[in-house]
Amino acid sequence: MDSQFPTTAHTIAVIGLSPDPTKISYIVASYMQQHGYKIIPVNPNAEKILDEPCYPSLTAVPPSIQIDIIDIFRKSEFVPDITREAIQRSDKPLIWMQEGIISKEAETLAHEHGLSVVMDLCIMKEHQKSIRS
Repeated sequence: MDSQFPTTAHTIAVIGLSPDPTKISYIVASYMQQHGYKIIPVNPNAEKILDEPCYPSLTAVPPSIQIDIIDIFRKSEFVPDITREAIQRSDKPLIWMQEGIISKEAETLAHEHGLSVVMDLCIMKEHQKSIRS
């Protein structure tokens, strides 16, 4: 997929979202929330982040919650397993790997199951580009 920001997205599950406001995952998720996106925090070590209930894993997010984008802030080696969890969802979310996160295995898995992928790009920076153009 090219880097064009998905303008029809409304809900972003943020895998590895930190409750620490100085961490990049928090800064990015907070920015997206401030720009109208519903944030679904996924972190097994927190109960609430950005005033939203936090889920311990992607599979713990109820299927009734529509996810448009899965924004990943985990090391590349964890991405294939996260992608396998995403494949199980009926909403077929976009897999977005943040800057520095690259997994050809996850990309292949996602494409084999009809999911789109963005790798090694910051969702906040891409959103900022989209609103400037």
